[in-house]
Amino acid sequence: MQQPKLFTQLAQYCQLLETEFHLIPSSRQTQLFLLRNYIAQKIANKETPQLIVICTHNSRRSHIGQLWLAIAATYYGLPPMATFSGGTEATAFNSRAVEAFKKTGLAIGTSDVTASNPIYEIKWTSDMPPYLAFSKKYNSAPNPTKKFAAIMVCTHADEGCPLVVGSDFRLSLPYNDPKAFDETPIAAIKYSEKVSEIGREVLFALSKI
Repeated sequence: MQQPKLFTQLAQYCQLLETEFHLIPSSRQTQLFLLRNYIAQKIANKETPQLIVICTHNSRRSHIGQLWLAIAATYYGLPPMATFSGGTEATAFNSRAVEAFKKTGLAIGTSDVTASNPIYEIKWTSDMPPYLAFSKKYNSAPNPTKKFAAIMVCTHADEGCPLVVGSDFRLSLPYNDPKAFDETPIAAIKYSEKVSEIGREVLFALSKI
């Protein structure tokens, strides 16, 4: 069966990030191999890996991680994975993060951008159904409630959730929050850098499967 192809611009962006794997510190690579091993074991057991990326507000880093996991699985032709995100509270998928991701070549739209918590429809191949992204608590639908990996991408959520009920794997993989640069002249640059950093590390992990 022929694998779906990413949009050309996005595929080229992934290829660029692959040339930057050497920028990932060895300590981060060790953590990423733990994620790789979890996913590989699920696949070997004929199970669909379920992955929830968690940060405090489910607004920036968790959405970026969720999407990159799904994109990387398509890019490397892996079996289907179920990727999700959530927070210790719900807010909204931050518009700066959305705009930064659009620059990679994703197709992102929403029927109501004025809503307090818009539902974004996202595509990275031409023939896929829209992938829905919106802010929610990590234990709210449609997120799984058992046998999932909890990937903690901010220290606040990591410390605030010492136990993620239902998870069978937990990984601390914190990233600095680009929110620190909101309302500054370099906000767009810093959001794009965060999209690249998380994408680089996710692609590294899944390239090893």
